[in-house]
Amino acid sequence: MLSTATIEQVKTHIHAAAKELAERRAAGTCGDLLLPELRPTSFEQAFAIQQTVAAIYKANNNPIAAWKCLLPSAEKTVVAPIYQKDVYQQSATCPLYPSTKGLARVEPELAFEIARDLPPRATPYTEAEIDAALGHTRLALELIKSRYHTPSEATHFDALADGLVNQGLWLGPVLNPLAGLETSHFELSVNIHNGETLQKSAIHPNGFPKAGLYWLVNFLSAQGIGLTQGQYVITGSYAGVLDLPLAQVCDFEYGALGQFAITFTAK
Repeated sequence: MLSTATIEQVKTHIHAAAKELAERRAAGTCGDLLLPELRPTSFEQAFAIQQTVAAIYKANNNPIAAWKCLLPSAEKTVVAPIYQKDVYQQSATCPLYPSTKGLARVEPELAFEIARDLPPRATPYTEAEIDAALGHTRLALELIKSRYHTPSEATHFDALADGLVNQGLWLGPVLNPLAGLETSHFELSVNIHNGETLQKSAIHPNGFPKAGLYWLVNFLSAQGIGLTQGQYVITGSYAGVLDLPLAQVCDFEYGALGQFAITFTAK
């Protein structure tokens, strides 16, 4: 059993790590990996840092407005909050912090709306209960940025503490309501008005896009965290990270799922 002094030291390190990462996120900056004594070495430590960042943001009127997740694997657990001031709803422009190469880094996703609260409880939610609590599904883009200069040198726990390279979420139009529409894969097309065209076969990493959502609801519930009406959940990129130019109209087409046009601008 840990001594009281050790427990207090751990809490101090978690708060110091969270304060540093929260400040970097707010300023749109990045820095070195955290000091060795502040770096998390377990999922529990990383999640505690991440949620302390969330508490700092909530105290500054910037609560959690969305979550990102993926079905967990033996190697890693993917779960991170996205904050209200970093969520943009169906606007023609999307402000973000560009990459070091001056590009917008985004991932094509589907976003599931929580239309009815799913508070934490002792018994797991069934898939039917979760489905009944959902509202619209939207075409979406996750906005990508690490708070580390060298994210390739960060461990999964470092990245988890920092919110898994998320800097925000752009919510687009509602998914095509056609019955029986295939959502596990589609042909992605991005036509950029400078003449470039990007095409990819987009495949959801879990096959079934709601798989991570079903896991997330019950994982958070077990941590005493609920999902609330108006929040969104994204469950994995269909095509990895796309590097796209700023100040150019980009026409996205998610196959039969829908389409939208957007211009990325630098914060």
